[in-house]
Amino acid sequence: NEVFIGRQPQGVLADLQRSQAVLPEDLITSRILWLAGLEPGHNSGGDVDTHDRYIYIHGTPEEHLIGTPVSHGCIRMRNRDVIELFNLVETGCAVDIIEPGEIAMNEFEDYELATLAVRAGQVRTHENEHSEPIFPTSSFVFGSAAEAAARFAGTEPGNIYSRFTNPTVRVFEQRLAAMEGAESCVATASGMAAILATCMGLLKAGDHIVSSRSIFGTTTVLFTSFMGKFGVETSFVDLVDLAAWKAAIKPNTKLFFLETPSNPLTEIADIAALARLAHQHGCLLAVDNCFCTPVLQRPIDLGADIVIHSATKYLDGQGRCMGGAVLGKKDKVGTDVYGFLRTCGPTMSAFNAWVFLKGLETLQLRMKAHCDNALQLARWLEQQPAVAKVYYPGLESHPQHALAQQQQSGFGGILSFELKGGKEAGWKLVDATRMISITANLGDTKTTITHPATTTHGRLTPEQRAEAGIADGLIRISVGIEAIEDIKKDLARGM
Repeated sequence: NEVFIGRQPQGVLADLQRSQAVLPEDLITSRILWLAGLEPGHNSGGDVDTHDRYIYIHGTPEEHLIGTPVSHGCIRMRNRDVIELFNLVETGCAVDIIEPGEIAMNEFEDYELATLAVRAGQVRTHENEHSEPIFPTSSFVFGSAAEAAARFAGTEPGNIYSRFTNPTVRVFEQRLAAMEGAESCVATASGMAAILATCMGLLKAGDHIVSSRSIFGTTTVLFTSFMGKFGVETSFVDLVDLAAWKAAIKPNTKLFFLETPSNPLTEIADIAALARLAHQHGCLLAVDNCFCTPVLQRPIDLGADIVIHSATKYLDGQGRCMGGAVLGKKDKVGTDVYGFLRTCGPTMSAFNAWVFLKGLETLQLRMKAHCDNALQLARWLEQQPAVAKVYYPGLESHPQHALAQQQQSGFGGILSFELKGGKEAGWKLVDATRMISITANLGDTKTTITHPATTTHGRLTPEQRAEAGIADGLIRISVGIEAIEDIKKDLARGM
């Protein structure tokens, strides 16, 4: 009187044998339902909820409600509920298994960003923990040799090795994907690993990249010094000149790459226009969304194919861990980019993923504080006699101010300004600060300051820096969430 439903045929058959069930062979081989998200050893009381075209099976860890626990990847249900379930599946419904208190991923379509940042992707274990657990393990155990073989062959889902997948990392990936509105997300060891994985997963020798020249200096080095070794050519263009992007396209162009706002001049790209241009010529558009995060901007909604993050920055928000992420459609990110990560290994650790999950919970609150402080500081800097120019999209003087208002919900926490005295004045200002941290990192709750020409863009040639607009007197500030008057006073010492 019991039917077993599972995602692993070996587990299903073992349970059938143990229970001495007698079922037709065709039922065992052809009518097993494959269910995602099933926790080991959970029984089901047979509660089935239907919602649109989805079915949610609510499992329970209380063994006494049904009987003995079942093996990995299986649940027990009452026959009448199984019959109902089969009938629903045959009409085209999808099936998912959720735990008490868990929200199925498709339900998150109805939730707002602040809720996604706290709830999306969480799957509780049989311990019913409230906070997301950490799985600090290199590998995972199989129930049998056949199960191990099936996992490695890819015919059955499940964890194998943390270089491939890890439960804690998976929650981070699903949560960030929900926030960005992406089908798929893969987490990486750093932001640069995310850019590398994008290139290695989606490009081949003989392909061509069109990139904004207003990007992080290390990204420029990656494209010119390393991707060039593998036969991938890069052309650099003015971020805001759509005609320049079009003119740079070649028959072998496969990828557009940009940051918006750019680092460090905060130039704003018209994502929708560049997406249309890229797609007209069979190219993918990759957008580094590090400065805005999904709180302020969702590039996929504007037509981008790939979104890249350095999770080290705002997603963490407190400068604790390194990590990155690539998001987009499943066939590109979940297959091609993931394939590179699985093979070559620049993947995220479970501990770092857990830290980033905690960072995401407060991301919306922090971004508002960063934006508020940055706008006040930018307006103050415009009034300082030593400052030649301020770069911040929230200022009416910014050339892409209207575009930033259109495609962003806030202007971000990064600003730059150029001092009249060049490098000497820049270094004096940096050295005069007492509270502000002298570091190249950004996106921290603490305000940080750096001199780009000799740090983040120091590996570029003078000609490359000039083309990117990196003047010797340029200073970049990542505005933190301290009291704005204290930030002003610290900078005033060097003015």
